[in-house]
Amino acid sequence: MILYVNGIRKDATASLDPLTRAVVISLFTWRRAERDDRTPQPYGWWGDTWPAVQNDRIGSRLYLLKRRKLTNKTPQDAREYMQQALAWMTDDGVAARIDVTSERTGTDTLAAGVTIYQRDGVIHNITFDDIWSELNG
Repeated sequence: MILYVNGIRKDATASLDPLTRAVVISLFTWRRAERDDRTPQPYGWWGDTWPAVQNDRIGSRLYLLKRRKLTNKTPQDAREYMQQALAWMTDDGVAARIDVTSERTGTDTLAAGVTIYQRDGVIHNITFDDIWSELNG
């Protein structure tokens, strides 16, 4: 997967700074499905069974998009899953604010972006050129 960190192209398998790595882990590890998600495979990390902080869960539900077609509604659902996965960053004080974007950029391409506003005023921007291929590859 190709991503851009503050405008610089990176490979997700390369060494990443801790904040970018936290975003990648949060988005591309699978959080347990909600009861109403209707999925044959609920996924999830076993460690979430006994979290150190009550109701704390790791990962996202982006994998739920794999079962669907890429439509004009898909970016909205991707944004919601991404916001949920990254909420811990503001809850834990890592970021003052996080903005998430998701956009259908082709017939089979879904791009996404995460802008993290850190408490010290630093802005950290991460752009994923095609999460759809990553989910369905």
